[in-house]
Amino acid sequence: KFIVVALWSVLLGIVFWVFGLIFGRVINISGWSGELILGFTNTYIVSTLLTILLCTPVAFFAGYSRGYMLPMGFVILTMLIANFTGLVGLGPYFPWAIPGLFGIPEGTEGMHLTVTSYFILFFTFILGTAGTLAWWRFADHK
Repeated sequence: KFIVVALWSVLLGIVFWVFGLIFGRVINISGWSGELILGFTNTYIVSTLLTILLCTPVAFFAGYSRGYMLPMGFVILTMLIANFTGLVGLGPYFPWAIPGLFGIPEGTEGMHLTVTSYFILFFTFILGTAGTLAWWRFADHK
């Protein structure tokens, strides 16, 4: 299941990237160049991969609840909390805010990610993976 989710996420990421390039060209972004596209692509790929890593806690809640309402509620809640943590300056320490903060250009005022931010994100990934695998292994599946 994790492999299928990862593959679908990568496929959707590619589709969004292609449409982003198409619409960027259609609206004629100023300064359109190969360098701009390369910078956008690098940032987009890393942000997408960081976001994919955060799917594992959602998978745990899907297995635990045996449905889709709890994981959907969890996703909505994390999006809301990510916005509020950004308002109070705690975005770099909340896993679901980190992929969005990754896209902030260097030299811009505001929150910036540290090594601790990436550690928190990867720790969340490990906990989600371990929790999901434990659930699949030890839960009473009827």
